[in-house]
Amino acid sequence: MSKEILQERATALKALHVPGDPVILPTVWDAWSAKLAVDAGFAALTIGSHPVADSVGKEDGEGMSFADLTARVAQITGAVDVPISVDVESGYGEAPQRLIDGLLEAGAVGLNVEDTVHKEGKRLRTPEEHAALVGELRKASDAAGVHVVINARTDLFVRADGDEADRVDRAIARLRLAAEAGADSLYPVGRHDPDTMRRLTSELPLPVNAIAIPDTDDPATFGPLGVGRISFGPFFQRVLAGHAETLLARWR
Repeated sequence: MSKEILQERATALKALHVPGDPVILPTVWDAWSAKLAVDAGFAALTIGSHPVADSVGKEDGEGMSFADLTARVAQITGAVDVPISVDVESGYGEAPQRLIDGLLEAGAVGLNVEDTVHKEGKRLRTPEEHAALVGELRKASDAAGVHVVINARTDLFVRADGDEADRVDRAIARLRLAAEAGADSLYPVGRHDPDTMRRLTSELPLPVNAIAIPDTDDPATFGPLGVGRISFGPFFQRVLAGHAETLLARWR
């Protein structure tokens, strides 16, 4: 894929992030699920590490390699003509330049990077360390000549890290540093009550990513909370798996 096409797709993906009018990026894991989402009318997609790992029989949390992931990304980008963002977990131990180059070679124009370091005992990066990684990814993107859309994620909520009383404060401080370092959107991953989500979207300087459960959440509730991006994590795959179990049970 040419650099011009990659940049066009990156520009389009970034422009879709509008606080209050969120882009919905169905989280897919293979060419079949990607085509399903695009045929349903979605303009961009995200590839989730958890469903990809499940689809190849490996564990989430970097049980697969970056090469495993990019091989699947290339299959997806070869099947659909929309901007694609990819969950690269904590980076698979790869250098930032290798992450950017590998994603662009596979046809992706966005990435999601978290602050849990799976290959180092699942420790949490410090706010400054995570911001530095975001900054290195931005430099690598600039060097490659494509503005890869960086979605900087913090796992403070899903890890229930530290005192709950100041967890929102710490998440905001951490994500503000990532924004300053060059992120395009921010992902305080977890299920948040409306007051918490309003605070996150009002106090963070970039579009905020919310996670949604596709068969039970109301799509109309996210915009009024100021959300700029919605993805499904592993839940789209899990909902489909539930339907498959019901169908197959008829034949046991």
